[in-house]
Amino acid sequence: MEFAFDHLVIFSNKPENAILPLKNIGIHAVNGGRHENWGTYNSLTYFGLSYIEFLGVENPSIAEQQEDNRLVTEIVEKLVHETKEGPAKIAIRTNQLEELAEKFKHEGFKVYGPLPGERIRADGQVIKWSLLFPESNTSELSLPFFIQWEKTDEERHAEFEEQGLIGAHPAGNLTFDNVVFVVRDLEKTLQGWGKLLDLPISEEYIDPVLNARCKTLKLAGTGLVFCTPMGDGFAQTVLQEKGETPFLVTLNGTKQEQLFKMQEGYWRFK
Repeated sequence: MEFAFDHLVIFSNKPENAILPLKNIGIHAVNGGRHENWGTYNSLTYFGLSYIEFLGVENPSIAEQQEDNRLVTEIVEKLVHETKEGPAKIAIRTNQLEELAEKFKHEGFKVYGPLPGERIRADGQVIKWSLLFPESNTSELSLPFFIQWEKTDEERHAEFEEQGLIGAHPAGNLTFDNVVFVVRDLEKTLQGWGKLLDLPISEEYIDPVLNARCKTLKLAGTGLVFCTPMGDGFAQTVLQEKGETPFLVTLNGTKQEQLFKMQEGYWRFK
């Protein structure tokens, strides 16, 4: 099966408040729209077809009724009940959602979906997709969910260009290089995600800035980096405070190198 990175979800009490801080560092972001059936809304920043979604709860009474949409159940738990903002979950794009659902069921995962989704854009246009959520009782790290868009990659890319969403970053011609996850057991985590995705895994390396052992799952579009802390540092702090989670976004093409905290997560420019 073919997979590509689709987007990183960052839980935010007020997604619209992410736009100005991003603008101040040269990243173009826009208000996305509303998911009326789920009680959520978002703002977005695009790097080609890979993007970051700042997701918030607009109508808690609707959001709390959701059961099959595990992204919404998770955001209700973390934002409404625990007020924990920050990077939370990734979506992986595929065109084989039905087959994937059967595969996951056969492999023993609890599966929610496929279920339809839609968002009303600021200009009134309705965007549609389908979602699939595999879950495992043995994983502390929230597993990825899978998305199949109604339109093709080529159609979506052309729309993004027409709307000025791609290539509009003042900081440069940015690409979304990778998402970094902090985990307790590097080998065990990669074994579990490897079962889900069957992707090539890089050789282990040391990230001296994070003070962590890391390996990369080579996913089309944006890589997935998993790191286990070796001692004090950014990764260790996040693991102690938040548990296993995505926590760092790496953007290439900024013509500068820096690591900083923003929107309750870490960002690295290269």
